[in-house]
Amino acid sequence: MHDGAFRRRPHLVDSNNKNGRSPAALAALTVTALGVVFGDIGTSPLYALREVFHSAHLQVTRDNILGVLSLLFWTMTLVVSFKYVLLILRADNNGEGGLIAMMALATQAVKERPELRRRLLLLGLFGTAIFFGDAVITPAITVLGAVEGIDVYAPQYHGLIVPLALVILTGLFAFQRMGTAVVGKFFGPVMLVWFAVLTLLGLPHIVGNPQVLEALNPLHALGFATQHRWMAFVALGAAVLVVTGGEALYADLGHFGKQPIRWGWYGLVMPALVINYFGQGALLLAEPTAIKNPFYLLAPDWAEIPLFALATVAATVASQALISASFSVAKQAMQLGILPRMRIWHTSVKETGQIYVPAINWALYAFVVVAVVFFESSSRLTNAYGVAVTMDMTITTVLTFFVIRHGWKLPLWLCVVATGFFFAIDLLFLASNLLKIPTGGWFPLAIGIWCFTLMLTWKQGRRLMSDALREQAIDLPSFLQAVFVNPPTRVEGSAVFLSSEPGITPNALLHNLKHNKVLHAQNLFVTVRHHEKPWVPFDKRLELESLGNRCWQVTLHFGFKNEPDVPFALQLLASQGIVLDEMDTSYFLSRDIVMPTIGSGMALWREKLFASMHRNAAGVADFLHLPANRVVELGSKVEI
Repeated sequence: MHDGAFRRRPHLVDSNNKNGRSPAALAALTVTALGVVFGDIGTSPLYALREVFHSAHLQVTRDNILGVLSLLFWTMTLVVSFKYVLLILRADNNGEGGLIAMMALATQAVKERPELRRRLLLLGLFGTAIFFGDAVITPAITVLGAVEGIDVYAPQYHGLIVPLALVILTGLFAFQRMGTAVVGKFFGPVMLVWFAVLTLLGLPHIVGNPQVLEALNPLHALGFATQHRWMAFVALGAAVLVVTGGEALYADLGHFGKQPIRWGWYGLVMPALVINYFGQGALLLAEPTAIKNPFYLLAPDWAEIPLFALATVAATVASQALISASFSVAKQAMQLGILPRMRIWHTSVKETGQIYVPAINWALYAFVVVAVVFFESSSRLTNAYGVAVTMDMTITTVLTFFVIRHGWKLPLWLCVVATGFFFAIDLLFLASNLLKIPTGGWFPLAIGIWCFTLMLTWKQGRRLMSDALREQAIDLPSFLQAVFVNPPTRVEGSAVFLSSEPGITPNALLHNLKHNKVLHAQNLFVTVRHHEKPWVPFDKRLELESLGNRCWQVTLHFGFKNEPDVPFALQLLASQGIVLDEMDTSYFLSRDIVMPTIGSGMALWREKLFASMHRNAAGVADFLHLPANRVVELGSKVEI
């Protein structure tokens, strides 16, 4: 399937189930979503409640337990149930979600205001960069949090926690090249069992100590905040752990649609999480010393080993979801021109979305190993967790305002009310998490800033390079007109010349005429355009302009979720009488060598960085799915 990314769109479902999907099919899709969408937020009970008490140095008293539980419950309700599920899921970009889709929506909504558009683009780029910081912390903290069950069941083996976590993570990242097509189908059922176990662990303790249900009253959270003030503010930095992974509900919208995500959240995931958190609270009311690890101490003695094994598997599933999302985000960023091209392996012949990006995989692995070895425990890693998540949450809210105000044209007062409330909450959590920067928050922030620098350098470098090529370029129609005054020898077959800009003469054509002194019977001058929307349908895939003498200018259009398969797209020309024989078509590329110079471009160190990125980027041929045995590359130098 050459354009599988486009053909996967029938998977989308709207909130009214207009595509006629049966309840049984929706239920099956919801179960599948459990393993992808809810893995991160679903494993938070391993450490979240414990870390609220530890981070703020709170005493385990009845009032504090009820106050903290109330805080966690209403955080989850406001941020996930109201903000993401009710509001953000409505802001889909042609059925797609995620920060890149939201950034594209927001920048399109304000396209008439270029300065505002530029600022929103930078904000979206920074949010995308920060996501990679989150993608490093999540596998480290979830796997460590699961393996730390050793401290509860066999404390004498404490020294094995970090090595065992590293073994699991090494196996997980090494397995990525095999793809998730086989294992992925088991993720949903595994997480279904996990959420059932969360419920079964918490329910008996709630039944035995029902006074814990008083925490459903938000007055307990308010009382906790007014009584402790500064400590309550610090506790917010750990309370955000109950909503980490909430952004995945929006990010995976295109894979499952709104209804399965809403069904999964309201029908299973949130009830299971609430029951488990309240079960931990009930346990603490009876045994305050259980605060050392209330999750594992919920279980009876006979369930220790099975729970440890299940928690480890669930943590692996949660990590896999973030790793797969990183590959997806990286691919979208490449197609939007904000990351250099990288080698992409398709691990499934049926699902284009199942990909493996080796450079991203091993970069994540290196940072994850550093995080595990440096921080050593999930408690210390919680200091690094939260900063990236709350920044992305805040950026998403800001972009949402511009989408609903300028894109949907809703009244200003309604937009301010709808997003202002959540923006205030996001800022509160962000401010609390900024306190963690000296003790670990710097780690994902440094990764995010490093990624942002790479993205910005690549984007600006490409613009400078495009400007330089345009200045040196020869107008294509005029050049061809001059060539055909005294035409060169025409040879059989078709030539496809790739060009970054339509209407300019590709360097590859100049070199071909200079050295080979021939011109093919058919010549296509092809420019590939990637757009700030997820899908471009086949009927809008190409534009064709005749240049005479069997030469054509072709512009191919792809969304950031489409597969940029140029040979397949060019087959659409057959309907217009232009037939390309696969074995008789050659693809000519210009291999540009970037030469940094001191001048009005970027700082010299950034130009050198761009030159290095450009030199090491994956080949255009692989990225555009050109047949390796039909590609001719001709080099030229470009000064920026």
